[in-house]
This record gives sequence, structure tokens and C-alpha cells, in this order.
Amino acid sequence: MAEMEEDMGDLLAGEEDNDSDRDEDDRLFAWMANDDMEEDEEDEEEGIVEEQPLNTEASESFEVDIPAERSGHIAVVHRNLMYVWGGYKNAQNHGFFDLYLPRNEVWTYNMETRVWRKHVAGGNLHTSMSGSCGVCVDGVLYLFGGHHARGNTNRIYRLPLNAPSLVWEEMRDLKGLPPSCKDKLGCWVHKNRLIFFGGYGYAAQGRHRGTFEYDESSSLMWDSPGRGWNNHIHILDLETSTWSQPITTGNTPSPRAAHACATVGNRGYVFGGRYKDHRLNDLYYIDLDTWEWHEMSVPQQGPVGRSWHSFTPVSPDHIFLFGGFTTDGETLSDAWLYCVSNNEWKPFKHSHTENPRLWHTACSGTDGEVFVFGGCANNLLSHQRAAHSNELLVFNVQPKSLVRFCIETILQHSERLSSYWDCLPKHLLHILKQRMAHVNTLGS
Repeated sequence: MAEMEEDMGDLLAGEEDNDSDRDEDDRLFAWMANDDMEEDEEDEEEGIVEEQPLNTEASESFEVDIPAERSGHIAVVHRNLMYVWGGYKNAQNHGFFDLYLPRNEVWTYNMETRVWRKHVAGGNLHTSMSGSCGVCVDGVLYLFGGHHARGNTNRIYRLPLNAPSLVWEEMRDLKGLPPSCKDKLGCWVHKNRLIFFGGYGYAAQGRHRGTFEYDESSSLMWDSPGRGWNNHIHILDLETSTWSQPITTGNTPSPRAAHACATVGNRGYVFGGRYKDHRLNDLYYIDLDTWEWHEMSVPQQGPVGRSWHSFTPVSPDHIFLFGGFTTDGETLSDAWLYCVSNNEWKPFKHSHTENPRLWHTACSGTDGEVFVFGGCANNLLSHQRAAHSNELLVFNVQPKSLVRFCIETILQHSERLSSYWDCLPKHLLHILKQRMAHVNTLGS
């Protein structure tokens, strides 16, 4: 059975909210009547209980022109492309059950032409997942951790994006003590090192610096080994292929999961996240050279506590916060700009206030824009069907470039100006033709 599951591209996991006080985020999944289905372990958002998957490849269909709706996916930017992988969506034919997106499916969104494209990746990525951590360094996408149908993992993969074809490679034979198996963690990138922080998962095996807070409710069902929150920092040096942990000083953040991390210079920022029954609105940064923690004040009129949000660097001095999920179960649509030099929060006015999101992704483009993709638009943990999204929300956080203004003006007056297009440089002509051919694409 297990060997068959690793070859399944489409994985099912049913979910339903848990009414008990042990955790709003623990969703007990309704059992699907199937004699071959075995019980599996529990995940938490913080906390989610996931089913043994069923093979529904014959009955489920996926979008062919745009990505399917999803939550819990990853997205990274390389050059002018945003790469999207993983997550899960509602199963069309199985009530409230959820379907992991295929592990070999990678989508790209061209931020200039506004065109989506589907790619089929090869390699040895072992399963579909949600809650993984993805970052791009020097044209390589790195994927760590996540939750799959049989629990958490601490495997790490690389996907070279400049290669002729996309092929996943598991990074094996790494030296040092790796992180524990977990998901919903954060990552900073500094000096060719991946620096992972926090998450929710199993207790670490061996000596790990930091705190692991066991979740007493996580082992109530199916003889689960139990899980919890941590504030561990693990460094993967990409030059030496070595795992290590730094000795930190200062005021260390509490353990947490579903927080958001941002790298600005040599500072690694972390905002919010979930710890036990609380969704936090605290802000810390760690000096990635000295490993000293600093807690920054958040004003009473600042952003409320949240998890499953995004926190995206948009300039050397600003970080963009959007969406998330509150302790009271509200899915948020507010946006904020945090000024690093002044330690100042400012509400950001935008046109997407009617589009709340949690467990989405947010990527900064090259022209002052933030591209928010996917996520859930309602309470993911309630009894109603989850409103997973495949909509792309574009936020103009910085002033547009003159080139972007010109392109948009030409498109607005395309009938009058199209006869002059052939005089344009080839790359601008290509962008205009692609935009005209896909005027109804997401994000237009």
C-alpha cells in the first residue's frame, strides 16, 4: 500500500473542523467509506489531521490553462517568472475531502506577459505535500519539509530552474544534524545559506538548540507520536552541504508555526504565527551574522495577531504584510507596510479588501508589485466547504516603472496604436502580443 501511495500523483485527505477546546486548528477529517483505507497520523497548523489518501486520478481533473485553486503551496521568483508548486484543493467528487496537487506539476507565471504555463517535472520528489518551505537561491528552488498523507518530513530537494527541463533532486549525504520533521516553518537566505526557523511537527531526535513545546492534544487519536511547536534555527550551508545550529543571544521568540519570515540585508525578520491557542502579532529580527535576537515593538493600532499570512520584502527598507487568520477565526484582507529603518507600521490601502486570504503565497516582482496567489478565502477550519482560490491578486506597493506605464497605455489604446507596434524592440513587442492574446488571464 505504501509503495503504491508514493507513485500516486493525486492524494486525498478529508477534513472537518474539530469542535473541542484542544485546538481550533485541529481538523478531524471525516472518514471516507473504503475498506482499504488505513488510519494515518495527525497534522496541526499548527494542527491538521489528514487521511490516508485514495487514488482518485480517474475521477479528478485539473485545470489545463491556469493552476487549480489551492492552499498551503509554495511560490518563488526567478527572473521574471513566479514558480508555484504543491498545496491542496477541494476534491470535486468527495464532499469535504481535500486533494493534494500532483507532485510533478510546476506552474510558472510570467510577470511581464501575465501568462501561466504548466510544466511536468521529473526526478525523485517522493510525494505531494502542503506546508512545505520553498526558497530560490541562484536559480535553484529548494524545497524543505512539509506534510504529506503519512505525516511530516524533513527531506530537502533542489530544482534547478535554468536547466533545459525541470528535474527534482533529493539532497542526500548532507553532513550535520538535520532539522526535525515539520511543516509551516519559515526561512531566511543569507550568504549562500538557508536558515530555517520554527514550525510544527515531531520532537527532534538528538540534541537540538532551542525549545520544543509538546502539544498535549496532538496524540489523542490513532496512537500518534505527538507533535508540537518549536523555535529551532537550522542552517544549511549550500557550499559545504552541512547542517548546523547557531548559538543565539538576546530575547528569543517563543516556539511557533504558520508564521512569516523576511530577509532584509543581514536581518531575518519573523512576524506572528501560532503558538498553542494564540495567534501572535509580535515582531523579531535576528542578526544573521552575530545571531543576536531583537524584539521590535508593534503599536496597539498595528496589525492584529495572525497566522497563515505573508510578509514580503519589497525594498531595502520595507516589508509588505497581507492577510492571515486570527485567533477569533477571521480570515483577513488587511495589508501593512513595515518600515525597517523607522520601526514603523502603516496601513496599506488597496483594492482587494473584499478578497481575504490565508495560507496563500506572496512574491515580490521586479516592478514594484506583489503577486499574491491562491490561499483560502474563508475559515479553513469551519464546517463549510473551504473556499480555496486560484486568483492572483496584484498589489502595486512601489511606483511603477516608466516601461510598465507605457506598456499599459499601449494596451489601453491598442486599436489606435497597434499599427506602430513593429517599430518596438522585440522583447517589448513579445510582451504586448502575449498580453493581448491573454487579456482574460488572472492578474490582468
